[in-house]
Amino acid sequence: MIDLEDLRKRPKMYQDAADKKNIIIKIGEFLKLDDLRRELIVFVEDMRAKKNSVSKKIPTMKGEEKEIALKEMKELSATLKEKEDALTKAEDSWKLMQLRLPTIPLDTVPVGKSDADNKEVRKVGEIRDFGFHPKDHVTLGEELDLFDIPRGVKLGGSRSYFLKGDGARLHRAILAYTADHLVKKGWILFDPPLMVERKFLMGSGFLPGAEEQIYAVGVQKEEGATLEDDGLSLIGTSEVSVMGYHSDEVLEAKDLPKKYCGLSSCFRREAGTYGKDTKGLYRIHQFEKVEQVVLCEANIDHALSLFEEIRTNAEEILQALELPYRIMDVCTGDMGQGKVFMQDIETWMPSREGYGETHSCSYLGDFQTRRLNIKYIDAEGNRRFAHSLNNTCIASPRILIPILELYQNRDGTVTVPEVLRPYMNGMSVITKR
Repeated sequence: MIDLEDLRKRPKMYQDAADKKNIIIKIGEFLKLDDLRRELIVFVEDMRAKKNSVSKKIPTMKGEEKEIALKEMKELSATLKEKEDALTKAEDSWKLMQLRLPTIPLDTVPVGKSDADNKEVRKVGEIRDFGFHPKDHVTLGEELDLFDIPRGVKLGGSRSYFLKGDGARLHRAILAYTADHLVKKGWILFDPPLMVERKFLMGSGFLPGAEEQIYAVGVQKEEGATLEDDGLSLIGTSEVSVMGYHSDEVLEAKDLPKKYCGLSSCFRREAGTYGKDTKGLYRIHQFEKVEQVVLCEANIDHALSLFEEIRTNAEEILQALELPYRIMDVCTGDMGQGKVFMQDIETWMPSREGYGETHSCSYLGDFQTRRLNIKYIDAEGNRRFAHSLNNTCIASPRILIPILELYQNRDGTVTVPEVLRPYMNGMSVITKR
């Protein structure tokens, strides 16, 4: 949700934001609906007051006066019912349309239609010159028995896999290292719920709009019967659960910013990506992620300094792993409805002969906190909506792609990044078992 008072003052700015974000909505139509709703509210409240007034007088009336009053009451009730139905219909449309209103991106955000229009900000690290023909991560994983995709597909269908042996250990090592890195900096670690009520998917901005990507939870009581919906969904990121943690709460300014990191499994249907990145571990249905989530005061300068902090935390992980990467400013058409500013980090993957997205970093202003009703009391004692940010500090097994491919050796073994060795009992090289 966005600030409707601001929208009423700057409708052209919001229409421009919608157009640039590829969101099909007419702000003018919303404002007409907004006016109609407010008119109906006033009309209905006035009629209810009049009805109550007449109701109180009727018991004191007699004869013709009472008959006239009763007739008037009947007509009034019929008109009130008609207007109440119109108000309900208008409010339902108003609420639904409001959920599709976009935030206004920063002026620095590049304008574009898709990820092809994202702008490179800088590159970090040197791309390795192997001196031999490198293998892709799928070949390495199969030869070193690190994962098994065919048997994963046998159990879970396409985009499923088993991590096994040293592959599973490497996966756990990178997650543990990242979590420890953040905890040492004072971040609070969460192991959050993996199933949530849909209102929290709406609150964090994934609904409406991402229905086809979300797994609903239910039970099929009889063979062939329709799934009985439990009203719960699997999360696609711990951002959903962690953002919901303070829903309907009022925080103290002195306790901000809140710096949380959620370590969880994540589930995405990847609908609409048939035939795209299907080989290996790049685009899969289940993965694990360490997600940074921040709540701060409603100050854009302070929020952007926190944006730099959380992106830097992610960069420090890649630098410790000695993986080359680049920072991308995400364009308007690729950033999503609620984002005010967004950057991606893309890591070099030899098998793709290019950079592949491994991290994202987003600032959403009060878009999520309005939906989740998260406020704080400022220095003047006013209640204000907090601002929120989030960042993928690491996501695995996707990050295993550059690790395996860039750390491979001529003899087919893979060197374990030095910072991960303490998490693998000192193992320095992965060899075939």
